[in-house]
Amino acid sequence: MSLAGRVENPKPQPIPIRSGGFGGVDGFRDYLKREKITHVVDATHPFAAQMSHNAVEACDLASVPLIALARAPWVAQEGDNWTNAADVMDASAKLAQPARRVLLAIGRMHLRAFAINPQHFYLLRLVDAPTFDLPFSNCKTIVDRGPFGLDNDVALLRDNGIDLVVSKNSGGTGARAKIDAARQLGIEVMMIHRPDMPARNEVHSADGVMDWLANHPADLGV
Repeated sequence: MSLAGRVENPKPQPIPIRSGGFGGVDGFRDYLKREKITHVVDATHPFAAQMSHNAVEACDLASVPLIALARAPWVAQEGDNWTNAADVMDASAKLAQPARRVLLAIGRMHLRAFAINPQHFYLLRLVDAPTFDLPFSNCKTIVDRGPFGLDNDVALLRDNGIDLVVSKNSGGTGARAKIDAARQLGIEVMMIHRPDMPARNEVHSADGVMDWLANHPADLGV
């Protein structure tokens, strides 16, 4: 398992783990050859576009089959009040409005993009405590790791007076409680679209990955 290295204390796994980048497409291709990898499962975050592009190109160069395990995106349901944003910068631009109380559920990498709108109160929920000065004068940080439950997120939004949730469309179940909580409380959600991904084989479940592996027999080095 290869991790990006952005979480300080990742959950232990029962298989070998490496952490950090590969050094671009060429570095990834060389790693595949050196380690005799025969199959690649791209299970990166749906917003990790660069890594996914690199994986497709490196696997093409190394003649290694690849499949993407991608969470199915969230789709607005009856009762949802969504405003769509093309990307993080578009979401930040759309916050040029009177002061609101915002749950900024985008991770720590893009927090500075929202510093142009200091009029808002920002509630930040992060996996790790920030190691840099936050770019907001009016904010609250909660360090916690999902998956999160609906009751917990209803209380989180209600107790902090949140009237807008800004979220990436990460999909899946582990982080969707805030979306369901916003619907239950009648709170607006600004949903950030996923970046474009390269053409590739893609499934939405671990079972789909296992079926793909079963149909690609080899002396597996995944």
